[in-house]
Amino acid sequence: QVQLVESGGGLVQAGGSLRLSCAASDLTFDWYTMGWFRQTPGKEREFVAAITSSRSSTYYAGSVKGRFTVSRDNAKNTVYLQMNTLKPENTAIYYCAADLRGNSSRPVDFDYWGQGTQVTVSS
Repeated sequence: QVQLVESGGGLVQAGGSLRLSCAASDLTFDWYTMGWFRQTPGKEREFVAAITSSRSSTYYAGSVKGRFTVSRDNAKNTVYLQMNTLKPENTAIYYCAADLRGNSSRPVDFDYWGQGTQVTVSS
């Protein structure tokens, strides 16, 4: 059974940094585009960043471009999200997800999801 397990969330002050990790199991990891999404209460899940399976191309939501960096280690079946210069509005539950088709930013296109990790940015 495919599992995606996020870690690295927590409480940080505005301007600080966090690094999220997502470890995948029972998945041919290097076949999948890996994405990060976030969600706050009452809002839809929104795209943050993703990295493709081939060539490891990356793409980002405009609001995080230049501050967040997505990367992957196929040998460890792990994807990362480095978040710098965090803002209070970045507070959310962050989810990683896997997409076999690739290049999408739509949650509906992602096949597998983790349980999420809470990120709280205080002002």
